[in-house]
Parts: sequence; structure tokens; C-alpha cells
Amino acid sequence: MSGHSHWATIRRQKAAVDAKKGKIFSKCAKAIISAARTGGGDPNANTKLRYAIDDARAVNMPKDKIDRAVLKGTGELEGQHLAEAVYEGYGVGGVALIVEAVTDNRNRTTPEIRRIFEHSGGSLTSPGSVAWMFQKKGVLSVKRDTVDEDTLMEIVLEAGADDMATYDDLYEITCEPSAFSDVKQALLDNDLSPDTAQVADVAKQNVAPSIEDARKVVKLMEALEDHDDVQNVSANFDIPAELMVEMT
Repeated sequence: MSGHSHWATIRRQKAAVDAKKGKIFSKCAKAIISAARTGGGDPNANTKLRYAIDDARAVNMPKDKIDRAVLKGTGELEGQHLAEAVYEGYGVGGVALIVEAVTDNRNRTTPEIRRIFEHSGGSLTSPGSVAWMFQKKGVLSVKRDTVDEDTLMEIVLEAGADDMATYDDLYEITCEPSAFSDVKQALLDNDLSPDTAQVADVAKQNVAPSIEDARKVVKLMEALEDHDDVQNVSANFDIPAELMVEMT
């Protein structure tokens, strides 16, 4: 069973709960500030900012908070200095992970991320050590009970998607990052709301750890994503069916 879309769906469900605490809004604001600082405040000209705003809207972040984050990023409002950081490492069972973060203090964030890895039986590694196992892809999932496979295939391929696969209760659509916006808009134009939609690091090949190791990797991913600076975690493992039952 593919791990990416199922983990993304679980992550979205958890985000809806975290939103009540305001924590997810803080993470979204950091992503927006960072994107606006590096690429400008116009989402039509700054793809990364557009994606960050879309993610914020997906968890119902208020418009005024989104607007303030953009202004902080462009320097029109005072805000903290934020920088992007990418960490690579291994969990148990040889599962490779990439962690994307936005931080105001790399000297604080790096040892904290290292401790999370080590506490879970994993290890933080040097840059480039696992990145070669992944590639940037646009990934969208649509619930199977909302559309038939042939219809969806025609819609997404015409919009520029590379492939579509069926996993359990989801269709998973992949595309090049440059085609992501067109594919997403094609779904919306056909009254299909993606269950998840993101540009992410997708594994070229997955590994199949034991159920016990998979549980430990999921706990590691949860611990990483619970860190205030972490924006996204990608891993190259299949989620065993037994674990999916426990998590859903």
C-alpha cells in the first residue's frame, strides 16, 4: 500500500485537530512568510507562495492572518527572520526521511531534530545522503467514491498529469511540479475537491519495513511534524495495511 497519499490524508486530518490549538496556523504563517520573503508577495508570480496560501486556506486559516503573514514576508510589517532548512536521515528498518523546516534559529532547530531522530532509533545524516532517493512531484489524491476511474484519468492526463494509481479508497495522481496548478484546477473545474494536494518529495522506490518498524517510523514522523519548525516530512516506505487500520 502506498504510504504517501495515506500519510498525507492522515496528516490533513490531524491538522484539522491541531488547528483548534492554533499550532497549524503558526506553521502556515511561517511557510507564507518564508515564501514571500524569497519570491515576493504576489501569489500569481510566486508559485511557492501560492502553494503556501492554498495550504493555509485548506485548514481554514483566517484571511487576515494570511494577509499579515504575506506583509511580514515582504517586510511591510515587522516580523522574525526565517530561513528554510532541509534535514535528511534514517529511521529504523532503513527507511529514509526528508524533513523540511522553516526556522528563526538553525542552531536551535538542528540539535532538536537530531534528538528526535535518535530518540526514535534513527539518525540524522549529511545533506544529500538520502535526497537522491526522492524526486519533487505534484501529488493529489481524490476519493474513489467521488468519480469513476476512467473519467478522472481523462481529466488529469489532459491537464498534464504523468500518472494515476488506485490505492484502497483513493486515487493518487502524480505530475511534474510545473503542472501541479493546472492539474489541481482541472479537478476543481470538474467539481472534484482533492483530498490532499501538495508538491512534495516522493520516493523513487519504497521499502517495506516490518509492521513493528513501520509503527516506529510513523511515531518518528509524528514527532518530527509536531516540532514547531517542521513543515513537511517525507519517507520512502509503504504503510502496512494493519497499521492503516490502527491509524484510521
